Amino acid sequence: MAGSGTRREDPDGPQRRGHVRDLATATPPARERYVDLLRAVSILVVVLGHWTVVSARQVGSRLVGENLLDLAPWTHPLTWLVQVMPVFFLVGGYANAASLASAERRGVGTAAWLRSRALRLLRPSAVLLAVLAAVRVAGAAAGWDEAAVRAAVWTAATPLWFLVVYLVVVCLAPWAERAHRRWGLGVVVVLVAGVAVGDVLRLATADVRPASASYLLAWLAAHQAGMAWRHGALPRSRAAAWALLGGGLGVALVLVGPGPYGVAMVGAATPPDLSNTAPPTLALLALATAQLGGVLLLRGPATAVLARERVWAGVIAVNGVVLSLFLWHMSAVVVVGYALVRTGVLPDPGAGSAVWWWWRPLWVLALAIVLAGMVGLVRRAERPVAAVPGEPVSGAVLGLGLVAVVGGLASLGVSDTRGMGPQPGGLPVSEMAAIAIGLLLVERSARRVATGPRARPGGR
Repeated sequence: MAGSGTRREDPDGPQRRGHVRDLATATPPARERYVDLLRAVSILVVVLGHWTVVSARQVGSRLVGENLLDLAPWTHPLTWLVQVMPVFFLVGGYANAASLASAERRGVGTAAWLRSRALRLLRPSAVLLAVLAAVRVAGAAAGWDEAAVRAAVWTAATPLWFLVVYLVVVCLAPWAERAHRRWGLGVVVVLVAGVAVGDVLRLATADVRPASASYLLAWLAAHQAGMAWRHGALPRSRAAAWALLGGGLGVALVLVGPGPYGVAMVGAATPPDLSNTAPPTLALLALATAQLGGVLLLRGPATAVLARERVWAGVIAVNGVVLSLFLWHMSAVVVVGYALVRTGVLPDPGAGSAVWWWWRPLWVLALAIVLAGMVGLVRRAERPVAAVPGEPVSGAVLGLGLVAVVGGLASLGVSDTRGMGPQPGGLPVSEMAAIAIGLLLVERSARRVATGPRARPGGR
């Protein structure tokens, strides 16, 4: 998810410091710039989509959040245009496959590669968690309304729960790469079949729990398709791309029309229809197939546009802070809600009303200004973490750390940030401790090796 870089076909982000224009000029011709564009666009669509449908409203003495998708079912078909997470995971698969190939060429081991990728996600996430933990403690010390503080922290922390899934996918990437080399697109078929089994069990039992594995299987399928794309295993003709686009849309329409799936591809479905995101369903994967076709169709025109230095520099600039944009965009909603809505600077008409729509541009502008300030403060945490060739990394320590981090984040996600254990000062101590210890283990998993004296100039 990190920014754009200059290494040959390794869409991981900027590997060296320097001006954006310098990075744009130094980009090698072999780089697949289209992948960077898709990453940037998908995250910006997520941010703008959330900002458009979410609003704050003063109800009595409390500020509450509203979601247009929950209040206006007519908006559900529009979610087909903004559900871009399949594209994000598709790009992630391409980027991880390219990065693994680069690591192999440079002599970087799997553990060292995994450590560098994990830290690029965890360091920026740790900054957000630290700030939210401080807010919880300050709120308890100052006697603020506990329910309001919890709701604000929960809103700001929502990007972290999706990041948990992506972190797990990244951890599985080396094995996913090996699986592709052995079985090709058959891996995608098996993953999709797993989602289908989960859907059947969910329908048969009227219980979402039997389909819980689809939270991972569906996104792994999109990620695996990205790896197949990088290896040239996807169909290359425009006819095949059109077939993916039309076939995917056709299947999705059947599944949400006469089928049991909800129309909405983001958020909740209208009962008794199945939600397509909690967990992901075959209907969402059908839409993902259509998106894959569209991605393949647009590659040529987009690549031509990206050859322009200014356009490519803009893509690099966005990718350089793309994770910060994603992590903090809901924090901006909380800040603007309390700073401008609760104080009466911005009105709070009911979501979906004509007045509400008129005020949307100003709402989004205020959020963009606040988010820009936040990103300016935290962007240093998003610096790439280099994997050093030959650097010894303890797989056991790294694995233990990643398990601790994922477990802590997942526990917070299912418990509304309250945690499962004691909460002195309003802080979920056990979960925060697991995350902190896990991050420390990941950081310390690399064993530094003492090096001899530097060779003299001209020496071997």
